[in-house]
Amino acid sequence: MEPQRLDDIAVILFRPKFSENVGSVARACANMGCSRIILVDPWQWDLERALPLATHHARHLLESLTIVPTLREALMPFSFSYATTARLGGWRKAILTPREAAPRIVEERRHGGVALVFGPEDRGLTNEEIEICNALVTIPTSTELTSLNLAQAVLVLLYECFLAAQERPLHLSRYPKDRVINHEEQEILFATLRATLMEIDYIKPDNPDYFMLSIKRFVHRLAPRRHEFNQIMGLCRQIRRLARLTRTQND
Repeated sequence: MEPQRLDDIAVILFRPKFSENVGSVARACANMGCSRIILVDPWQWDLERALPLATHHARHLLESLTIVPTLREALMPFSFSYATTARLGGWRKAILTPREAAPRIVEERRHGGVALVFGPEDRGLTNEEIEICNALVTIPTSTELTSLNLAQAVLVLLYECFLAAQERPLHLSRYPKDRVINHEEQEILFATLRATLMEIDYIKPDNPDYFMLSIKRFVHRLAPRRHEFNQIMGLCRQIRRLARLTRTQND
């Protein structure tokens, strides 16, 4: 049987510093059957410097990659996203290893695209960038050296996904109603929930983003479908209409 590919999974490289590393990432993607690479605001991107590291086997991945200016824009089409980090502690909790994350990723690709997000080689992803994503992954290493080369990190995570995909083949008989909302729709939903909760005085205007953190994580765990998104949006509109009506009657 033909090995399962990872075409529903995309590798997003956020502000990569070296074109050579992008070339190595492309080869890792080709090894694991992942065909989509997205660069976010790359530093001095140079295809010619990346090609030797990709070899001719992955040249097509470099020539077809997408470049976008922001992480939010890169994530818009995807229903699920996994940020990678080598830094632990603080609020960075509920972190998955690649082996723990891979079965989830393989299952989630049945309901929408999945993005794996990797930060710059010198500093990784910030808390703000991680917060945009749905989940967090770290690759266990020796305490003597916790950081991995960018292509190594990509290969480790894709390898676990590749193994998981062989155990659970993807069937393409999917229906639109089964699709989990993507990041663009999530952002619309969060903005609507934020405005609604402020209008009924559930969260205060002095620091609404802080109170929205737990709500966002709750919604991410629910992974709402498109028809559920429509229901929640309609509920919010009705709540805001009643809130405005009540204020008018009390004035």
